[in-house]
Amino acid sequence: MTAGELESRIAAAVDAIAPAVAVVESLRVRRSRMRPPFAMPSEGSAVVIDPTGLLVTNHHVVDGATRIGVRLGDGREFVGEVVGGDAVTDVAVVSVEASDLPTARLGRSDALRVGQLVLAVGNALGLPGGPTVSLGVVSALGRPLPGADFIFEGLIQTDAAINPGNSGGPLVDLDGAVVGINAAMVPFAQGVGFAIPIDAVRRVAGELRHRGRIVRPWIGVTVAELRPEIARQHGVAPHSGLLVAEVVPRSPAHRAGLRPGDVITRVGPFEVRSVRELLGSLSGFPVGTDVQLAYARKGASGVTSVPLQERPEVEVVAP
Repeated sequence: MTAGELESRIAAAVDAIAPAVAVVESLRVRRSRMRPPFAMPSEGSAVVIDPTGLLVTNHHVVDGATRIGVRLGDGREFVGEVVGGDAVTDVAVVSVEASDLPTARLGRSDALRVGQLVLAVGNALGLPGGPTVSLGVVSALGRPLPGADFIFEGLIQTDAAINPGNSGGPLVDLDGAVVGINAAMVPFAQGVGFAIPIDAVRRVAGELRHRGRIVRPWIGVTVAELRPEIARQHGVAPHSGLLVAEVVPRSPAHRAGLRPGDVITRVGPFEVRSVRELLGSLSGFPVGTDVQLAYARKGASGVTSVPLQERPEVEVVAP
């Protein structure tokens, strides 16, 4: 591909996605003991996923907002309403009263390759004159978010510039298809940004549209992966399962007899060696069912039945 052909593909991709990218203006009321309540505006981005007025953005863009304004590139403005949001995946769905919105084409993130060219599009720094576009590559796949105090794995890492205001905007391939939703950048690094894979966004957004929230199974344990140094400390084989570091009192795991120091090896038919595998295996069972969980304790193996409970609400600090 010549330089001219590459430029043409990039320009065509921008032309395809730009009409479906929106500016999201959120207004929050802040209160302090030292001063009267005051309004704090902020801006982010969103992408239209349905012509009848549905957009997807980051949860942290609209969380706690008392008013949400949505502005399209063609100048139309709407009042937005949060259909549902999920702090853990940082995905939210916003609706506006419209019937003819330009809609983004959603691609597949499971087909992404490291080194593939991508474009980050959004309302960077709130600059006027339409969305900002930056070009980069897929730097890595399946990344956790550095410094996050919650489980947030499976992100797309890119060196396409992601700045404040980009949050909620699309990461697109050179065909103009959305492969991710821009979520975060690392302020102390250069060229390190993260996007939520569109496959995950599609699944979460679908559940938010129908339920308004995400129902997740929970058993009530804190676990650690058995890397060699941890495995040596506990006298077990490395990567043989997940070490139970803590069991929440009166949780399903507690009622099922799990104890700190146990090593979870299997959930139902699924072997578990990582936190991601544990979460993925649990998500395959509906809340309210009993799941057979295999574990090791002091060299002996055991099986117990754990009743899945809906995950309690957790407070997540957005990056």
